[in-house]
Amino acid sequence: MKESKVTLQNEEGLHARAAALFVRKANQFASEITILRNGEEVNGKSIIGIMSLGVFSGQEIVLRADGADEDEAVEGLVAFVKEEL
Repeated sequence: MKESKVTLQNEEGLHARAAALFVRKANQFASEITILRNGEEVNGKSIIGIMSLGVFSGQEIVLRADGADEDEAVEGLVAFVKEEL
């Protein structure tokens, strides 16, 4: 298992479109992806789960991956959040 903290910079937070883009990226990895915020954790491959976290711009989340490609998954998703969301 590998995890990393990242601060969301998207002005609109993890709304429906951003959540859908994140899920599309997360599904490129075989590992289980989990997003954690304030003690709550959701499946990082679920749009509804991600939206239920209510993450706004400037808030920190933890991205966790567990599986064969966990290193690549965390690195890829952190870069995606920082550069593309």
